[in-house]
Amino acid sequence: MSDQIKIKKALLSVTDKDGLLPLAQTLISFGCELISTGGTAKYLSENSIKYTEISNVSGNPEAFGGRMKTISFNVESAILFNRIKDKEEASALGIEPIDMVICNFYDFKSAMKKEIDLSNLIEKIDIGGPTMIRAAAKNYEFVAAVTDVTDYSSLIGELSSSEGALSISTRKRLMAKAFNLTADYDSMIAERLDALNNTQSLRLSFKDGMEMRYGENSHQSALFYRLDSSEPSLSDIKIMNGIALSYNNVLDLQAALETISGLWKQSCVIVKHNNPCGMCASDNQRKAFELAWAGDPVSAFGGIVAFNTPVSIDTVKFLEFDASDKSKKKFIEIIAAPLFDDDALEYLKIQKNLRIIRFDDSMLKSKTEIKISNNSALVQSKDDELYSSIQVVTSNSPFIDKDTISFGLIAVRHIKSNAIALVQKIDAETFQLIGSGGGQPNRLESIEIAIKKARKNLNKEFFHNDNLILISDAFFPFEDNVDLAHRYGIKILVEPGGSIRDKFVIKRAEEFGMTVVFTGNRHFKH
Repeated sequence: MSDQIKIKKALLSVTDKDGLLPLAQTLISFGCELISTGGTAKYLSENSIKYTEISNVSGNPEAFGGRMKTISFNVESAILFNRIKDKEEASALGIEPIDMVICNFYDFKSAMKKEIDLSNLIEKIDIGGPTMIRAAAKNYEFVAAVTDVTDYSSLIGELSSSEGALSISTRKRLMAKAFNLTADYDSMIAERLDALNNTQSLRLSFKDGMEMRYGENSHQSALFYRLDSSEPSLSDIKIMNGIALSYNNVLDLQAALETISGLWKQSCVIVKHNNPCGMCASDNQRKAFELAWAGDPVSAFGGIVAFNTPVSIDTVKFLEFDASDKSKKKFIEIIAAPLFDDDALEYLKIQKNLRIIRFDDSMLKSKTEIKISNNSALVQSKDDELYSSIQVVTSNSPFIDKDTISFGLIAVRHIKSNAIALVQKIDAETFQLIGSGGGQPNRLESIEIAIKKARKNLNKEFFHNDNLILISDAFFPFEDNVDLAHRYGIKILVEPGGSIRDKFVIKRAEEFGMTVVFTGNRHFKH
């Protein structure tokens, strides 16, 4: 096996012809013979590139509407034979070696998305391409298997600097990429055909594992992979400053971005340990940040801050990074936004370790959630419906502000079950989370935690605030939940309903003159 192999003969058969011309021209400039199939041959001819018809190598014409082009003893042998052990046999058979295969497959993915019928979909399954690529990859010691358009530029550079040759390290890298491609291609086809046969299957491929600073704890290692598809991914975030992300950072960042993506106006969310501890929607970004922080300033320390609009210098000045009194400086792990004004970005970089992250809403558009654990997988559709209706079920029917309820439901669906959110409408444009409780084995404890936080934040023992609404992620199973809320002056309760004991909860609320609103949708988050 030689470290360098001269590319004397290359077979070209591509669906995606982007970037092919410069690579073909580079190969020809070093005396390489190009062999080509139907559509690719036409493309080369239109660009005045000399080539040899594949039929001259296979000894057979293209047939059956293009189903048969490259599959033949002569073509596959030229790619696959061992250049040392099989040299004499190949010569006796008249087989001349092919040193490079440049190939990408029929676009099954696009056809699949168009939901065409099975007979037409089948025609988009490539047979010859994967066969050639697997042969070239298996014989990487002597052949380069080129499958990715993004590799063309580096290959041109290496060919140009090595007089038309490629190194063994490049061929090994291309080999691994080729087998990944064929595996993913077959998985995509199998999964789609399973679905057409009413069989549920899930095949996932992840790549580009990025090493995390550490896992959930400092003694654990962790990697962050990207789902191998063209769809936007959370891993596409742009880290503009700061130290490496940890496993927990990514989980908290996801929670913050998922929460902020459902909000409107100029919104801010602060997340700690996967739960929103501060949240505000307002007509002013600085105001939203201040009120989100005020929702739980103790928990906000070391939190993840996310905005849904470009961040201004006035907003980030709230962090007081340049304060001479160090006690005034606020500590956060991450600040994320779709964009940062230049002066805001420079101000944030005062803190060298602070992760500054740009994201795009498209990264959060996945329609499914997958949890993988202990050799099993759970898959579900996303919780993207806040309520099925807003129904006042008590006789006491004050004006119910749907925007405040929607704001509270966005908060509660991102708090760990059993989840409680206390929210208020401060003015026509401003909504604030002032207390939350979650992750408890019973709902009473979550209510107590949420009320305790709100009392501390508002410096009030009792609320008696008509704008204050208590939102629950699931129904109240017993009247004691109503009793506790009433004890602290809460007048409006929002829950999905659906318990066999709903009538008893409603009756108790009636006795206290409280209002109960049913939404019809539960929002458990385990």
